[in-house]
Amino acid sequence: MTETLCSAFTNALELPADLDPQTLSYGAHEHWDSVGHMALVAEIEDAFGVMLDTDEIVGLSSYDAAVEILARHGVSA
Repeated sequence: MTETLCSAFTNALELPADLDPQTLSYGAHEHWDSVGHMALVAEIEDAFGVMLDTDEIVGLSSYDAAVEILARHGVSA
């Protein structure tokens, strides 16, 4: 899961290759704004075949939060 989730963050937020997505939190990078957030949600849903609910979308505030959300959907590392 780690590689796939890192790729989702990197692709959705257009992160440079030297930035570790695991250190990010919402608003900490210029591309993780409201538009980037929705792109990230779409990337995660596509990559893992899940559908996040409103509370999960709002709660997606960091890489670690994404791991926790995915774990609730039965996706593990």
